[in-house]
Amino acid sequence: MDLALLRTFVTVHRAGSFTRAAALLGLSQPAVTSQIRTLERQLGRPLFLRQARGVTPTTIGDELAHKAAPHLDALVEIAETGLDDESSLRTLHLAGPPEFTAERALPALTELTGEDGQGFALRASFGNAEETLEGLAAGHHDLAISTARPRGALLTATPLCDEEHVLVTSPARAEQIGPEKPRRKGALALEDVPVVEVHESLPFVSRYWASVFDSRPGAPGTVIVPDLRAVLACAAAGAGLAVLPRYLCAAALKRGDVVALHDPAVPPLRTYFLVVRTGTLAMPHIARAHEWLLQAADDWC
Repeated sequence: MDLALLRTFVTVHRAGSFTRAAALLGLSQPAVTSQIRTLERQLGRPLFLRQARGVTPTTIGDELAHKAAPHLDALVEIAETGLDDESSLRTLHLAGPPEFTAERALPALTELTGEDGQGFALRASFGNAEETLEGLAAGHHDLAISTARPRGALLTATPLCDEEHVLVTSPARAEQIGPEKPRRKGALALEDVPVVEVHESLPFVSRYWASVFDSRPGAPGTVIVPDLRAVLACAAAGAGLAVLPRYLCAAALKRGDVVALHDPAVPPLRTYFLVVRTGTLAMPHIARAHEWLLQAADDWC
């Protein structure tokens, strides 16, 4: 059986689409379709059911993928390991949310950059979960950090760490609100306090309100800035209350630039996932970065 046909088949199986598989393989869609038809003729059985949106593997298709994929991944690992020498510096393309990637992931991964025979060059891009996962699926990135767990077989996600969310504001605003009001009156005590957020939909504040107060925030966003570091700066300057990851505001809390308005018994958490295209951990530089970040995350939680 032709290994090129098997490679195309496994890529389609993971991608769930001829179009997406073609982009990942650097082939035209008709070429991918032709290869799958050739493989189906050789086997005498259909491997995929064509649907309006993508394809679904048949039972035979799933069985073949289960048997073939590990061996193809092993061949990729052999080929990639053979290519890794001191004269070739691989490039790792990382994508993720700007704040977490800048504050956590990049400082950890820079230890692996360099020309020591095992290091790699590093390129990073920022985006929300949807943009990041779409870029990873399309082959634009090698490794992604996401707050959403992807669906389907094309991408494989591993929990990286949990972040605790903290309700903060400036000391002056906290004094105006009063130290006991949030504890006694909950969300009602904060209805008229301006909100600083990353988006008009108030994703962080709404999630916190739903989890802690079982309600919706009453005040609309007063300051909207698409970066949590800017949200922290505005909150510290007195613009209003904000909900921030603890890792991002811990130093400001320690300095007294901001104060926590509430201390719930069970603080809201959000999980970050480390995501790769299925099979690409066979590539040494991706596998090394993936393992390094998982180890580094032990100190983040």
